[in-house]
Amino acid sequence: MRDLKGYGRTPPDPKWPGGARVAVSFVINFEEGAEMSLSSGDTFNEKVYEVTDEVTGVADRCMESHFEYGTKAAWWRIADVLERLGVPTTVSTCGRAAELSPWLIEDAVKRGHEIACHGWRWERHALLGEAEEREKIAKTVKVLTEIAGHRPVGWHTRSTPSPNTRRLLVEEGGFLYDSDDYSDDLPFYTEVSGRKHLVIPYSFDTNDMHFHQGFHRLVTARDFVEYTSDAFDALWAEGERQPKMMSIGLHLRMIGRPGRIAALDGIVNHMRRKGSVWFATRRQIAEHWRATF
Repeated sequence: MRDLKGYGRTPPDPKWPGGARVAVSFVINFEEGAEMSLSSGDTFNEKVYEVTDEVTGVADRCMESHFEYGTKAAWWRIADVLERLGVPTTVSTCGRAAELSPWLIEDAVKRGHEIACHGWRWERHALLGEAEEREKIAKTVKVLTEIAGHRPVGWHTRSTPSPNTRRLLVEEGGFLYDSDDYSDDLPFYTEVSGRKHLVIPYSFDTNDMHFHQGFHRLVTARDFVEYTSDAFDALWAEGERQPKMMSIGLHLRMIGRPGRIAALDGIVNHMRRKGSVWFATRRQIAEHWRATF
């Protein structure tokens, strides 16, 4: 049953560390190499990226090379900026992407970032059968654990999950949270198979996906800074009485372009000037929430 009320007028006080008004969660989606492509033996080519032509019958090197920019050039640019800014992030990772570029996960771990699950392939789970989905979840956990040196505790599905996803995550037993939700500015618990399960909502609006040609709502780095800063300012004002959480979604092949990367400095510096902000991984937020409530 859908919950259309949530916390209502009385959201809980999360008591963020340092008395922060807003907990800010940067999420880098690592999908490169996990997209669908004929060259990988799939039956179709992914068509959601910078160029929206649909190529059938042959491998789409235009699409593939857009994704490859994320690992070949963008990761280093993004990781170095975040390290200079001192901001930890959650690297939401497709298992197949990590398998093909394990060095990226190793570098992320070395820099102190969280590694979370983003499915085995960059695909929708909505119509997956239960057995197949269970296998994909287990495979993703296994590969990320082997590369990162510790098991991931977070999950986020591309698009909508299946009717079984959350139950399968709970039954797997090692997840602290999932982010398959967009309905609130705070984490919340839900009951799954008689167990309490934590949901840390994600966001599609404060997200660099809007640089995509299909959306084209953001053009310059300044556009992203302005919109994201406006969102932060609203939450910051509310946070004087009712502290909130903010998610900022990033993608290697999007924010990592030279004309967009300055947005990270602009966003973080704006937040630091305002003060009373906690930059945290989603694991840190989950552990804090579980210890508080």
